[in-house]
Amino acid sequence: MIREAGPAGFRAIAPGPVHRWGGAALVVVRRAGPLRPPPLSVAERRVLDGLPARRRAEWAQGRLLVKRLVGEALAVPPGKVEVLPRDDGSPRVLVGGVAAPAVHVSVSHTARHVAAALAPVPVGVDLCETASAAAVHRVADHVLSPGELSLIGTDRPEAAAAAWALKEAAVKADRRSVFGAAPRRVVILGLRPPVLGGRRRAMVWRADDAVLALVLAHPALPRGSAAAP
Repeated sequence: MIREAGPAGFRAIAPGPVHRWGGAALVVVRRAGPLRPPPLSVAERRVLDGLPARRRAEWAQGRLLVKRLVGEALAVPPGKVEVLPRDDGSPRVLVGGVAAPAVHVSVSHTARHVAAALAPVPVGVDLCETASAAAVHRVADHVLSPGELSLIGTDRPEAAAAAWALKEAAVKADRRSVFGAAPRRVVILGLRPPVLGGRRRAMVWRADDAVLALVLAHPALPRGSAAAP
């Protein structure tokens, strides 16, 4: 059953400070202005050097945010924190060269913003500019069900951006690709407040001209328990 969306618009989130929701820490910053390079390990520098030149600044800024969140959460210097890609491309955290399995992180970029999130459970964060709403509608048949299409409507750019951000944040939390069938398996039941099918919790904010979605994927229920729809 698709729930009707509430009034248009999402609560604004302030760029800069660390925000907390549902046990997660979240930060979003504007990309304008000079970038203070993060302390990079040899392995991180190797990853950075292998990226196209146009992606290096956003990659470095995303890792700077993750190092900030991990440093605050674990009370360690950011220089001891490494953020390296897994085989599937998702970020993993090491502290002093040792994997931190209880720390889950996610990063997202747009042309104007970078966001990062940290949580004790699998987490996904995604930014989608409202100007991308037309592009969302162009690929809607591949990622949105008829019920989800009716939920976002045809003239609500913010709702379209939110739907895409929720789908991508959820597949990031699941460590899957936004390409293929994975986004269709994420069912959006509501946008305001955001409600997803399965054992997921979600929230959406407005960050300037973008929509920011955070999704927490909870561990499997004990044997014999019933999962949420």
